[in-house]
Amino acid sequence: MPGEAVIAGIRRDIETYEARRASVVRQVRWRVPVFIGLVLIAVALIAWLFSKVADPNEQWFSTPHVFLYILGFAVSILVYFQAMKPATRLQQSFRDTLLPIIFGFVRDFSYQHGERPNSFDRLPREAVGPFNRQSFDDVISGRYEEFPFELYEAELREGSGKGSSTAFKGVIVAFEAIEPFPGILVATRRTNAVVSFFRGMFTSKMQELSSGEPLLDAAYEFRTDNVEAARPLVTGRLAQALKWLGETWRDDPARVALNGSDGFLLMPQAKNFFELPPISVPLDHQTHVAPMISDMGAMLATAALVRKVGAKDRG
Repeated sequence: MPGEAVIAGIRRDIETYEARRASVVRQVRWRVPVFIGLVLIAVALIAWLFSKVADPNEQWFSTPHVFLYILGFAVSILVYFQAMKPATRLQQSFRDTLLPIIFGFVRDFSYQHGERPNSFDRLPREAVGPFNRQSFDDVISGRYEEFPFELYEAELREGSGKGSSTAFKGVIVAFEAIEPFPGILVATRRTNAVVSFFRGMFTSKMQELSSGEPLLDAAYEFRTDNVEAARPLVTGRLAQALKWLGETWRDDPARVALNGSDGFLLMPQAKNFFELPPISVPLDHQTHVAPMISDMGAMLATAALVRKVGAKDRG
């Protein structure tokens, strides 16, 4: 976790951000009313001109007036977002600057926004089920305790429109396993019989295992394409890791997937993990930054635990 010197540096950056934030807030406060006010004045002027030539019974409410009002409303929305651009740019630039400082305990730190993570294509689809749409928010990579990782926010959905469903929404941590697993092994939340049936079709080459612990087997499905290699993990360290996760992760059960030398920890979460407060709210280290550091450290420490699942005991 960050030392006192790093925290002091973060606080200095927050002070710099706060000075810029206050300036941008003042700028936005005049930009929004001025920009929208100009649109309203233009609409009112054009409407007055229309009324000068319109039928006396249709003044201000003729067909051209109605189209003008609709157009004016649409333009007002566009102008609003244009007026808010300084605030949007400031927040994103601050994330680009602050996140590498916040997570200074991560070596070879790299940050991207909205890009497809490098490890995503190696994530076993059996861990999330079928999906046809994916979106990514913040993507962080680096080294923690000497192992490389990639941590990213992902939303995976199946279907389109109102009929779509969420296959997964949360944080995925991809990491290098201590010992490669010879195949694929996934531990996912146990679902109802119908969903399990379709998942079984999707994972037809995968066999289900039992950990031998009733409570854990009631919460999780264990599937693999290499039963012999998976059994000692499912009944041993993986079961222990999942029980610990169940005590520490209070949202939907976390999922684990092993695929050769790649390990994945999937932690369902509805909120934006790296979310900063609105531009109108002063940024506070204790309220907004410290919890982010704590959550990040906890997730990487959990990944460090899970990656030991397949490790051989040292004599």
